[in-house]
Amino acid sequence: KAQDYVKSLDYNVVVKADGLAAGKGVIVCNSVDDAISAIDMILVKKTFGEAGNKIIIEERIDGIEASYIALSDGNIAIPMATSQDHKRIFDDDKGPNTGGMGAYSPTPIVNDTLAKKIQEKVIEKTVQSMKNEGIEFRGFLYAGIMIKNDEPYVLEYNVRMGDPECQPITMRMDFDLYDYLLAASEGRLSELPLPSWKKQSAVCVVLASEGYPESYTKNEEITGLDLNAENVQVFHAGTKNQDGKILTNGGRVLGVTALGDTLESAISNAYDAAEKISWPHKYCRKDIGKKGLAYL
Repeated sequence: KAQDYVKSLDYNVVVKADGLAAGKGVIVCNSVDDAISAIDMILVKKTFGEAGNKIIIEERIDGIEASYIALSDGNIAIPMATSQDHKRIFDDDKGPNTGGMGAYSPTPIVNDTLAKKIQEKVIEKTVQSMKNEGIEFRGFLYAGIMIKNDEPYVLEYNVRMGDPECQPITMRMDFDLYDYLLAASEGRLSELPLPSWKKQSAVCVVLASEGYPESYTKNEEITGLDLNAENVQVFHAGTKNQDGKILTNGGRVLGVTALGDTLESAISNAYDAAEKISWPHKYCRKDIGKKGLAYL
């Protein structure tokens, strides 16, 4: 039935696993044949396991993606800094989707006018709609947004911060996050001022195991972690400590995150630090943040 449905459409689609698939359960289709193949992968071949017991088929919207994250106390929602993720595994947004190969904040793609539109039309309406249904949602709301002709379209919602968007966002925080989390949990965000942010840009480059998001090698020793670099933070993900050695233990291994006075300098600082970290099958994209430079 799903395959017959996509054959009847006169536009391209996106096929999504309805369950949790570690950020990889979305297949963007360029043709009917692509859509039929995606449906077969998810429903028949069970590429995403039980997460693909049901699928969602949506019209494909072509534009530019950005991430918009807000913190809600069930009554109001305050915006976090804007950011942009890089989902595809290869440079120039080629290859399959991943959980995210890097991110930067803030993104000039979301200007003040667009941010206001997203806050009012998407975030605030969502919080109010949940409240109308008796749900006082307290926590982070993360909207994956597609921007087309200066209009925001919601691609997905998560009730958490983004990964890797969280890393550059937290690097730019000029406030105590604990105060805001506590206020959100107690329903009193309105008592606090809007968060303040460092004027610097931040970039996170994800270092992954070669072969991710498919098969990859684990248990490789990571060297070069003792960076001692100013304005650089290495966030661990797929790692483990074994006999005093840090080994790879997943697809996305580290998030090397750096601040810079400009987006360009933050990109440079992040990649300079990333180059000093090594293991036999390390892989990373080389173009994280560069889409944002075109908007400056």
